[in-house]
Amino acid sequence: MSMLQRNQGICWKVFSTAEDGAQAAYRQILEVADEAIEARGCFNLVLAGGQTPERVYSLLSQANANWSFWHLYYGDERCLPALHPELNSQMVKRVLTSQVKIPKNQVHRIPVELGSEVAACRYAEVLKHAVPFDLVLLGLGEDGHTASLFPGHDLLSDQLVVPVFGSPKPPKERVSLSVDALSSCRNLIFLVTGLKKSRALSCWKNGALLPASQIGSMGSIDIFVDKAAWGDEKLKC
Repeated sequence: MSMLQRNQGICWKVFSTAEDGAQAAYRQILEVADEAIEARGCFNLVLAGGQTPERVYSLLSQANANWSFWHLYYGDERCLPALHPELNSQMVKRVLTSQVKIPKNQVHRIPVELGSEVAACRYAEVLKHAVPFDLVLLGLGEDGHTASLFPGHDLLSDQLVVPVFGSPKPPKERVSLSVDALSSCRNLIFLVTGLKKSRALSCWKNGALLPASQIGSMGSIDIFVDKAAWGDEKLKC
C-alpha cells in the first residue's frame, strides 16, 4: 500500500496496482468473516460485479475459510435469463461458489428472470432476514454509479430492493439494493481501479453528490483504490 488517508469517516487506501488492492481486500474480507462468525455465528456478505471484485473472488476461492457459515447476496443484477453468462451470479459461480463448500441454499441470487418488479419484491423478502449485513462490497462506475444506482435516477426509497428502468448501460432493466439496504452494513468496501474511474473518484473526493457517495455504513468505510484511479490530485469534477 502506498497511501492511506482518512476523511469524513472514509478510509482511502491507495495501492500501487489493482492486484495489490485486490490482495488487501481479500485479506480484509477474511478478517471480517472470522469476526462475524465468532460474534454472530454467520457471515452475511453482499457481492459486487466487475473485474476487480472477480479477482478478489478468485483469491477467496483458494482460502481455507469457514465456508459453511458464509451467506452470499448480490448488490445488483441485470435482468437477463437465469443462466446468462453476463449475470453477476454466474461470474461468482464460475470463480468462487463452484470452487468452495458454501451450501447452495446460502447463495442467494436475485431471480431477475422474473422481471425487475417481481424480482425486487422477492429479493426484499430474502433480505429481511439478512440485514444488517456484515460486509458490503461495491464498485464505482465511470459516471459515479454504484450497484445499479445511477446518476439522475430517484435514489430515495423505503424499500430494501428496487427495480431499475432506463439504465444508461444495457440492459435497461435491472434490480438493485437500495441506498438504505446497502448502507445497512457493519463494514463497507469500495473497489475502484483503472484510469477510467479517476474522474468519478475525483468528483467524489471533491464532495460531489454521486450515487456512490450516498452509501454509508454502521461501521467502517474503506475505499481500495489503485494509483491509476486515484489520478491527478488537481483533476476537478
